Amino acid sequence: MAFRKPPDGGWGWVIVVVSFFTQFLCYGSPLAVGVLYLEWLDAFGEGKGKTAWVGSLANGIGLLASPVCSICVSSFGARPVAIFSGFMVAGGLMMSSFAPNIYFLYVSYGIVVGLGCGLLYTATVTITCQYFDKRRGLALGLISTGSSVGLFIYAALQRELIELYGLDGCLLIVGALSLNILACGSLMRPLESSSSPPPEKMFVDKVPDQYFVYHEKEKTVEENISILEKGYIDEKSVNNVPDCKQDSILNKNALSSININEKDTYKKKVVEQTNFCKQLAKRKWQLYLTYWKETMVLFKNKVFSALFVAILLFDIGGFPPSLLMEDVARSANISEDDYYMPLISIIGIMTTVGKLILGILADFKWVNTLYLYVTTLLMTGVALFAIPFAKSYLTLAMLSGILGFLTGNWSIFPYVTTKTVGIEKLTHAYGILMFFAGLGNSLGPPIVGWFYDWTQEYNTAFYFSGFCVLLGGFLLLLAALPCWNACTNQSSKLPPNTYSYKVASNA
Repeated sequence: MAFRKPPDGGWGWVIVVVSFFTQFLCYGSPLAVGVLYLEWLDAFGEGKGKTAWVGSLANGIGLLASPVCSICVSSFGARPVAIFSGFMVAGGLMMSSFAPNIYFLYVSYGIVVGLGCGLLYTATVTITCQYFDKRRGLALGLISTGSSVGLFIYAALQRELIELYGLDGCLLIVGALSLNILACGSLMRPLESSSSPPPEKMFVDKVPDQYFVYHEKEKTVEENISILEKGYIDEKSVNNVPDCKQDSILNKNALSSININEKDTYKKKVVEQTNFCKQLAKRKWQLYLTYWKETMVLFKNKVFSALFVAILLFDIGGFPPSLLMEDVARSANISEDDYYMPLISIIGIMTTVGKLILGILADFKWVNTLYLYVTTLLMTGVALFAIPFAKSYLTLAMLSGILGFLTGNWSIFPYVTTKTVGIEKLTHAYGILMFFAGLGNSLGPPIVGWFYDWTQEYNTAFYFSGFCVLLGGFLLLLAALPCWNACTNQSSKLPPNTYSYKVASNA
């Protein structure tokens, strides 16, 4: 489908507003699931590791299914996908209010809501990129803050709704609020070109030549039949023999020859269709081979390999605080009188601040975005090591704010990926990295919960989390050190699709 030139304004700002509210409505509850996590622990009496799977699935399944989400948006468009996903998110939240056990929540909240959020994220990013070119960074930055603002508001909102209406009433009301996604999705008008050819013409243009061969051969059979009948009539008029026996013999011969021609034509059709399917399968196989070859070329880049390990370890260790911080405060026996604001709300608002400030810093020419990202990883690891020593609300609130700010490094991650592999490989590389980020999101909270079930305290769990993030940061730092320049200077000997990260001050 051909698109007009992005207007960088006009209806595009409506798209930004509705995309902001879409991410606000769909990600508010899954990101603030730590409030619901406490209620599920009390309601079902399961272990912390098993219960943590609900929130981790809701936040990780969308990233794991990002290739499928991209295919859906490319095939059906952003508006239909957004409307359908709105029903998924609202239905999953409402179904969760009737959950009889934790396993039901794995499906209703973890998979249904998580997959709906993944589809909505892909739809909002895609439609925004279509409407903006020069101001694309600003537009994407604005809509990405919707999820962080949703975390800030939904943490307090769900806490208040649980006190007023209970857990079931809270999920029903939050699900009803999510139905507003349908109104937002209906405003995502596609940016189509008015000069695009009609669907019928496009379909005809895409039909392979082999199919026209079948039509020509069928035409040839009909012509042969008509010629045969004409010859038989001429012969009969010349001889003028009113012999019924002779007529029957000629008819039988004509029919038998027609049947033979039809059988031969049918066999040729089958052979040609088989060859066409073989060629199609061969082309598909070549595409798969090319994809895997390009993937292997990406992993030959030392910085990309280290970045892949770093993002996996960062999500394993850095995501659990947003889910478990409320339970950490309860385990530390902090009085509710000292509880001025939910810790998850602090994480949410500071994540918004972090995204904006880190994004602005990344635009300065003197800032190396890779080193900036490594710094956020190392500081996150140190903050995670400090959580076991926090015994008051004030210290936990400060650590929550620091972790929230550093989690805003998601805004500079596309910059780092682009500098690492080049703009030509960004889509391929980013898809791989997001898949492993989703894997880390899914595994992190259950692992921390299992550590608690094993040791009956969170200290070991957060030591493990901090170690994972620090390990990923150090590996990425080692891969980006200038000592590797001697190797990267030989990039002319590498395949043309290989890219190296130049760790200069103006990267």
